[in-house]
Amino acid sequence: MNIQAEKLNLIEWISKLNDTSIIEKLSEIKSNYTHSPDWREKLHKEEIESIERGLKDLDEGRVHSHEIARDIYAK
Repeated sequence: MNIQAEKLNLIEWISKLNDTSIIEKLSEIKSNYTHSPDWREKLHKEEIESIERGLKDLDEGRVHSHEIARDIYAK
């Protein structure tokens, strides 16, 4: 899925809407989304550090294919 194309699709659709009930629902979704805390804020420091280590490993090429990982953890 191309997220940018999907967003543009939604913008075009919303711009043509005349149904106030749908617009109200979309406004409610937007409000709930904007006021909900970022999922990262709910993580413990150790969890964030672990994710950051994993991302660093990925950037530095220290990764295994799914098949190799499955073989390692099957033991």
